[in-house]
Amino acid sequence: GQWLCGAAVMVYDYDRFSARELLKVLKKYRVTSFCAPPTVYRLLMKSGLYQSDFCGVEQVTTAGEAMNPELIHRFRHDTGLTIREGYGQTETTMLVGTLVGSQVRPGSMGKASPLYCLSVADEQGQPVPDGTEGEIVVVPTDKRRAGLCIFGTDITSQLRAWKNGVYHTGDLAWKDSDGYFWYVGRKDDMIKSSGYRISPFEVENVLVQHPAVFECAVTGVPDEERGFLVKASIVLNGGFCEMLAEELKAFVKKNTAPYKYPRIIEFVSVLPKTISGKIKRHEIRKTDEKRLMFAVIQP
Repeated sequence: GQWLCGAAVMVYDYDRFSARELLKVLKKYRVTSFCAPPTVYRLLMKSGLYQSDFCGVEQVTTAGEAMNPELIHRFRHDTGLTIREGYGQTETTMLVGTLVGSQVRPGSMGKASPLYCLSVADEQGQPVPDGTEGEIVVVPTDKRRAGLCIFGTDITSQLRAWKNGVYHTGDLAWKDSDGYFWYVGRKDDMIKSSGYRISPFEVENVLVQHPAVFECAVTGVPDEERGFLVKASIVLNGGFCEMLAEELKAFVKKNTAPYKYPRIIEFVSVLPKTISGKIKRHEIRKTDEKRLMFAVIQP
């Protein structure tokens, strides 16, 4: 995307991430625009940022995974810079973003890119009213489906993604009356517990507001009575101990609907992530399913 706009692109590669080393690179090469996944921003904040660390940076952006509003507020407080979110998929360029000149609304991905015609739709691909949760779909404006990857001979992928004349992203969101998109979660990640439909991202947004939580991932664990139980895998900040489980449960109950609190809390040293820093929730679910299966077959 940057090359298409004639901009210089710098890539910083490393064997082991170091926030301090990254900041040295930003200063040495006088980087003006910085983009990184939310995980990198969390690590930068953990290292103790100051405004001088980003003295030459003019714009900061993030993509790859939804960013918690709390992190945007903290980063702005420490550096004076506002993180702008972007959203897209492997099969597309940027679909939604907070472009320069538009207002940042922490927690929102921004507005639709001018390249695309986007809609929040129901299962049949029909638009839903503003404020209503649905799936983000791309409505082609011509027969060439500009801006979308051609799947080639993979007919299965085509049939899964293209239904009712629109491209289904598999991501849930709602759109406000000003055209801003608010992320809810992947359709595959949604948790159905005791008849309630729970967004992992919503629970994670509450958990990361607690000073003990560095990062977390919320998933569903199969349960005979409730269908699924809400589980939180949590990485703690330094100085906090694992005796906080009940306190964290109470914290979520207080700050969101009581039925959304995690009934299971597992403290971990790291969360499984992709190379771009996106949390692999499906990997956590697979591990939990294997544990349950092992427990069932034990004599």
